[in-house]
Amino acid sequence: MTILRTYARLWTDDLDHALPLLKDLTGAAPHLRMAFHSVELAAIGDFLVIAGPAEERAAYAHASATVVVEDLDAVKATLEAASATITTPTTSGPTGRFLYARHADGAEVEYVEWTPELVRLHGRGAEAA
Repeated sequence: MTILRTYARLWTDDLDHALPLLKDLTGAAPHLRMAFHSVELAAIGDFLVIAGPAEERAAYAHASATVVVEDLDAVKATLEAASATITTPTTSGPTGRFLYARHADGAEVEYVEWTPELVRLHGRGAEAA
């Protein structure tokens, strides 16, 4: 089971206002930007910025990180074997498949299996290619 990327989540009302500082801090432009339901997302460096009104962002605030994995089914089996609770079942989204899990210690994380194209473009080591 391989973790391809781990993103710390940042929350903002305005994505365009947040990105210039993150560009300066990371030395990079966002490698992923999209709308998802009622929020906007941008991945830049090791940050996933979630933007929109606070009441809309609240739907995603329970997870402390987003972890991109090679095999979501293997991760789910590992999580369940470790007494984690799947709080959002495996669901398809614009970047691939994802689930949310609460670990036995209470931490909640979003796990994502990217599409092959996103893995090729943005998986660990892709920047060096």
